[in-house]
Amino acid sequence: MILTGREIARQRQLGAVTIAPFEPSQLNPQSYNYRLGQTVRVHRTQVADTHAEHELEEIRIPAEGLVLQPGTVYLGTTAEVIGSDRFAMRLIGRSSLGRLGLFLQYSADLGHRGSRHRWTLELEATQPIRVYPGMKIGQVSFWHTAGPPLPYAGTFGHRSHASVPPPHLLAAS
Repeated sequence: MILTGREIARQRQLGAVTIAPFEPSQLNPQSYNYRLGQTVRVHRTQVADTHAEHELEEIRIPAEGLVLQPGTVYLGTTAEVIGSDRFAMRLIGRSSLGRLGLFLQYSADLGHRGSRHRWTLELEATQPIRVYPGMKIGQVSFWHTAGPPLPYAGTFGHRSHASVPPPHLLAAS
């Protein structure tokens, strides 16, 4: 079952959901609008090798925006720390941006229980499109899970709790 916007806010107050900073005006009927962070990264090589290290170039998004070009995968981050020990999350794009040709989270949209951090975002433009730091770029929804959870042991598992304060310390944000 998906949480409603009001239930997301309630679970945040209870400490079961982390969204920091939190802005009530970004709540939707069944999701929360998250914002784009200050930078994007792009692969430096022409051919991405699935068996090699990936050298990335970091680009700071200026206040006047950055024009994303077609044919390039950009890796951004959420401006917010998002997570939950109780609920699974799904990060998706906004339909208004999709209609402009900006696709977001097209392969990795599942956030596992126990993860809490700024999420890596996949962005790809079908035509040149300008993005801005801090703009609303996607939505996160929170879902009840069934059955005993397996602990998350993926790439970001070691960073989720070690680098982010616990929910009760973020709740005031």
